[in-house]
Amino acid sequence: MSHSSDHPVQPRQDKVLNPAEKLLSITIFSSRWLQAPLYIGLIVAQALYVFMFLKELLHLVHNIDTVQESELMLIVLGLIDVVMISNLLIMVIIGGYETFVSRLGMDNHPDRPEWLGHVNASTMKIKLSMALIGISSIHLLKSFINVTHMEWQHVALQVLIHCIFLGSAMAMAWTARVTEQLSDS
Repeated sequence: MSHSSDHPVQPRQDKVLNPAEKLLSITIFSSRWLQAPLYIGLIVAQALYVFMFLKELLHLVHNIDTVQESELMLIVLGLIDVVMISNLLIMVIIGGYETFVSRLGMDNHPDRPEWLGHVNASTMKIKLSMALIGISSIHLLKSFINVTHMEWQHVALQVLIHCIFLGSAMAMAWTARVTEQLSDS
């Protein structure tokens, strides 16, 4: 009785394409580069977030004598929010480019993020959903600190949206796990 492991894996033989099919294949494969300007746009957005962060920080430093503790906490949470959104942008820019456009060629770079070595569309979705949950948590905390100045419906809506983010992330993680188990078997 012969087992499939007894036979060496044969390299895939590419189908011989006629010139029209070859041109279409090259065009389709090259279309991934249409995403490059989108990632450049996200880099511009990242720069704007850095500018906003520095502007808010400078404003805080200049006005620290007039800021009350609860106001300071809200400003710091706003700064944390900007950092978390910036982290989300980096994940999308680097991970998305590497996954969908082209390899970055930074395999031996000492600052290469560890998560980049095992990024794929599924893990990126989970990482992004976790980042969104973190951002949503910061917004909820800001609302809870400032709850006396907010309508309860607004706070309740934020809690509902946060719970939807949590449920979505759990569903994505579960789906990724089931898909991984199915591909392993």
